[in-house]
Amino acid sequence: MARGKIQIKRIENDTNRQVTYSKRRSGLFKKAKELTILCDAKVSIIMISNTNKLHEFISPNITTKQVYDAYQTTFSPDLWTSHYAKMEQELRNLNEVNRQIRKEIRRRMGCCLEDMSYQELVFLQQDMENAVTNLSERKYKVLSNQIETGKKKLRNVQGIRQNLMQAYDALREDPHCGLVYNGGEYDHVMRSHLVGLHFPREAHIPSAGGSCLTTYTYLE
Repeated sequence: MARGKIQIKRIENDTNRQVTYSKRRSGLFKKAKELTILCDAKVSIIMISNTNKLHEFISPNITTKQVYDAYQTTFSPDLWTSHYAKMEQELRNLNEVNRQIRKEIRRRMGCCLEDMSYQELVFLQQDMENAVTNLSERKYKVLSNQIETGKKKLRNVQGIRQNLMQAYDALREDPHCGLVYNGGEYDHVMRSHLVGLHFPREAHIPSAGGSCLTTYTYLE
């Protein structure tokens, strides 16, 4: 049964249009590959979908640039001059923008003011005053953050100092505070040296009565 003739017009359904594009692109590339093999032809195909996706086929024995060069040699069209002219114009525009930016920087440093009008000088002064205001606000904000950080560190140090003082007071109330057990008797030491005491794992507890807290000889 013969297929009906398809009317050539734009496919309105997005999904059907994308499917048709994909199938026909594959068929076109297949035919181009067959022409390359059967006829030793040099084929280059560039396709851009409605979603701006680029698809390209090029014969294995040639590059895209060689195809363009061959086309230009055969028909002598001007393919590159307009492109180079556009690139040169873009370069000139970028150079002009760069020159204006450098000029604005020099003006803000107090240079190149001779060709400025009174109104331009007023606007420049206002811009610089606004910049100074923003810098001052940022400076004070950074400074306040540093002060707040310093206060937090100070509170932490004060908390540690308070804990140490409480531990010292509790230690001072112990009856054996300032004594070191030395072979059956206690020797006096300075309270500030108690932090240097060494406590062995298996301590020998004397038979004498009193507190179970026993302090041992120095490590140093």
